[in-house]
Amino acid sequence: MKKLIQRYGHDIVIGIEAIFTNKIKSLLTALGIIFGVAAVISMLAIGNGAEHEILEQIKMVGVNNIIISPSQASAGINENATTSEEGIQVSNKKFSKGLTLLDAIAIEDVIPGVNKVSPVISFNYSAILDGKSKPVVLEGINNNYFGLFNISLQYGELFTKSQMGKGVPVCIIGENIKNVFFNHENPVGKHIKCGQVWLQVVGVIEKRDFTASASDEFGISSTDNKIFTPVKTILMRFKNRSLVRADEVENQGNSRKNTQPAKENMNQLDKIIVQVDKTEYLSATAQIISRMLLRRHNKLFDFEVTIPELLLKQQQHTKNIFNIVLGVIAGISLIVGGIGIMNIMLASVMERIREIGIRQAIGASRKDIIIQFLSESTIISVSGGIIGIILGIALSKTIMFIFDIKTIISVFSIIIAFGVSVIIGITFGYLPAKRASDQDPVNSLRY
Repeated sequence: MKKLIQRYGHDIVIGIEAIFTNKIKSLLTALGIIFGVAAVISMLAIGNGAEHEILEQIKMVGVNNIIISPSQASAGINENATTSEEGIQVSNKKFSKGLTLLDAIAIEDVIPGVNKVSPVISFNYSAILDGKSKPVVLEGINNNYFGLFNISLQYGELFTKSQMGKGVPVCIIGENIKNVFFNHENPVGKHIKCGQVWLQVVGVIEKRDFTASASDEFGISSTDNKIFTPVKTILMRFKNRSLVRADEVENQGNSRKNTQPAKENMNQLDKIIVQVDKTEYLSATAQIISRMLLRRHNKLFDFEVTIPELLLKQQQHTKNIFNIVLGVIAGISLIVGGIGIMNIMLASVMERIREIGIRQAIGASRKDIIIQFLSESTIISVSGGIIGIILGIALSKTIMFIFDIKTIISVFSIIIAFGVSVIIGITFGYLPAKRASDQDPVNSLRY
């Protein structure tokens, strides 16, 4: 065993010496492997980052959620003119109040398989305390909202039944609101002014990561700059868009005299979030909700029903296909690098025919020649793989820093890339090594 190690170890040393003798050629040979390994690691890192982001978004939109929101054609009167048999124009007027609290109650009470329902009303206000002012989003919700979006509290408690039923002026605030107005204090029990109403803080939301690519169409939004209050508190103490007020009628009349009035959102609710018991019932429940709301809204499609989880899973499937394509392209670059090794090693064999003949003449066997050239190609591919790993990690970090794309480098991708580079070095290095060993010593010495 010791003799074998000494003999073939000497062949490997000769191969290493040949690499250092031709440094530039060896580096150029390794470039294909270096860039191939770097491409595999960086592409898989982008893929892992995209998958992680999708999974985080699914958690943020909640499991099995359905989102009902007003459509572009807002609540109001829809007028279609039809012609009677006598040729007289007849006006068919249909009126819908838009999304209302009664719609949310009906969905929860009537539709089977519905687990939780939360109405959502959103307004932009300024929060004021001790001379400090900050623009915030005030949202009217119920306690189900926090469970629907997997939101936890850092301090305090959720709203009580009495607070929600009576429209008590209480609120739960986001992390940024706490930092601006209460610094490092515990704000629970203290008051903050929103608009013209003083709200008592009963809880603070725990900060959570929010991905920039998350979209409101999926019902995702950061809670850090929001103040949550019971939905009845909004309707009773702030604004109820379903009620007609004298000042609004007067303003509408004045605006019509001058210019075309802007279309105002007349929906009582901005959103209804519905959670279904089981994923397989999502599509069927969404269809039932659409039919029920269509009847309640006098056959007017003034609402949209969206299933964020299914959209995100479709998006994830699309990204997975894209990642596979990227991985295949990166893998092809590794194969191209292997072919480059084979070509240069074949050229090296032709250049070193006399050297091969001398080694054979002094007693080197075919196996010695194979190990010498095979060790060269393997060492080049291994060293190229190591450099490629370093370059791939650096490239992944650079992509994340410059383009703000989340990348996750996995140990699995590094092992795969390095393992493939070694296999390619051995596989594509064997043919030149075999060709070198097949050289006739006499012809080699005459070359």
